[in-house]
Amino acid sequence: MPGRYFEEFEVGQTFDHPIRRTVTETDNLLFSTLTHNPAALHLDAEYAKTTEFGQILVNSLFTLSLVVGISVNETTLGTTVANLGFGEVRFPKPVFIGDTLAVRTEVKALRPSKSRPGQGVVTFEHSAVNQRGETVVVAERAALMLAKPAA
Repeated sequence: MPGRYFEEFEVGQTFDHPIRRTVTETDNLLFSTLTHNPAALHLDAEYAKTTEFGQILVNSLFTLSLVVGISVNETTLGTTVANLGFGEVRFPKPVFIGDTLAVRTEVKALRPSKSRPGQGVVTFEHSAVNQRGETVVVAERAALMLAKPAA
């Protein structure tokens, strides 16, 4: 199990995740249609050409989901109880079809759970940069994590 237990995290700890991912047209199309987001900016190349971006923008919620997903293997795989929620989420630059994202996670805060013995809350900051080194997303996420089992 590659995920970490609550006690294995430290504030300031960072993870540069080894998986990078190139976003495809299919990713964007499927995510947008599966989530019933009909925005032309995500689906209509001819319309997108008339915008300030000149091309289709990748659905920002796909970007957020991808970044969190990439982070799972080194952080929470098999040790998370629940995703508790997100704090501030920012998208400083757009993501376009064909962009390749690299993800970093930093542990921002830790606290033992008050209501759940043997568990704790870890606050992560996930961020991603594209192949041009531009930050495309920064998101704060709180996760309820298992503590190490008693030996």
